Amino acid sequence: AQKQRVGVFGLTQPAVYSVDNEEQTGASLEFVVPRDLADGFVNNKRECYKFRFQKVFDQAVKQEEIFENIAKPVADSVLAGYNGTIFAYGQTGSGKTFTVTGGAERYSDRGIIPRTLSYLFERFSQDSSMVYNTHISYLEIYNEMGYDLLDSRHEASRLEDLPKVMIMEDPDQNIHLRNLSLQPSANEEEALNLLFLGDTNRMIAETPMNQASTRSHCVFTVHLCRREPGSATLRRSKLHLVDLAGSDRVSKTGLNGQLLTEAKYINLSLHYLEQVIIALSEKNRSHIPYRNSMLTSVLRDSLGGNCMTTMIATMAVDKRNLDESISTCRFAQRVALIKNEAILNEELDPALQIARLKREIQSLKEELAMLTGEQRDDQLTVEEIQKLEELVKTFLDDRDPDVTLSLGPDMRKIQYCFSLLRVMYLHALEDIFSSGCYASSLK
Repeated sequence: AQKQRVGVFGLTQPAVYSVDNEEQTGASLEFVVPRDLADGFVNNKRECYKFRFQKVFDQAVKQEEIFENIAKPVADSVLAGYNGTIFAYGQTGSGKTFTVTGGAERYSDRGIIPRTLSYLFERFSQDSSMVYNTHISYLEIYNEMGYDLLDSRHEASRLEDLPKVMIMEDPDQNIHLRNLSLQPSANEEEALNLLFLGDTNRMIAETPMNQASTRSHCVFTVHLCRREPGSATLRRSKLHLVDLAGSDRVSKTGLNGQLLTEAKYINLSLHYLEQVIIALSEKNRSHIPYRNSMLTSVLRDSLGGNCMTTMIATMAVDKRNLDESISTCRFAQRVALIKNEAILNEELDPALQIARLKREIQSLKEELAMLTGEQRDDQLTVEEIQKLEELVKTFLDDRDPDVTLSLGPDMRKIQYCFSLLRVMYLHALEDIFSSGCYASSLK
């Protein structure tokens, strides 16, 4: 098991602040708030607010640098068999969605999700010693209801048309998401197409603060399974990439009606998230209120369980948003107090184990029969010969390194198959010589 604190990174937009990234233990972000500005939203007796992060990035940072520093280490841990989570927290317009998903205008604007997908599939292709299987899910939480963004059976014009995802809990208190589909992705293109499908279905609204503000929480999850060829041992891991809705104060958004209801749901779920964070950071706390909201239930393993977790705090720290920025930093400091214990997710696949044991039993039976039984000396029938030829062809066509040619304890069949393989080999050599391939290879 690996014990670690939750990694916390700061991402800022233009404003009055100072950053020190040269400190040995990380970085610091400092705000100086004149007393005349502080009155009403922060302690007006304080003028200096200093917060610690692992690293702080400003508005000039490239998306590639964000990926290398924040997402790549988590992706590497997922490849090794650990669960991982990256979540972005901050007010509307501070750059959460751009950081997590990216911009559509330039290829260099790709965010953490598409870059992580590219990195994972690149690593798969480089590792021929393992067999990888990848599935993807995309969950949206809107007004405390979950929706499957990747349901292929629906052409939804509204979010409410998508399948509703329900939370189920088994006797061991493990969370299961009913109706959330797991879509297979064999390559990077298929995975990116699923991301595009999910983003198309996301709920978008306009607010005075942002023309394209997300009104919901979105959880994009990569489910990874890897094993060595011939082994029944599997390593399963999952990577949550979470884009939280904006943490805005209702009084500042200027909303009413349906948009006001949405903002209240968002803030309530973020309030419950903060309650869980505070509970996790307190020593000897027996009860953690995960069940208070769908968001905290879904992120249960990510926040205080078997997971390597990283938080990105995004801030638009100009003067009018200083209160939101300081609030985001305070939340980040509480997250940084959490210690998670990540465990390698290794298990035996029952189906593979059963198939392997069946092969062993059959092999042992055949060995025993050859040692103790009487061998037949009658000729093989036409039907038996035809079946043996089909078995040999299937055996040669199968690329699985674990495939076997099972003939039973019958020396007649074994000898015939050896003869058949010899004939096929000689014919293949003749074809090579006749086509001139052999001669050209010698030049």
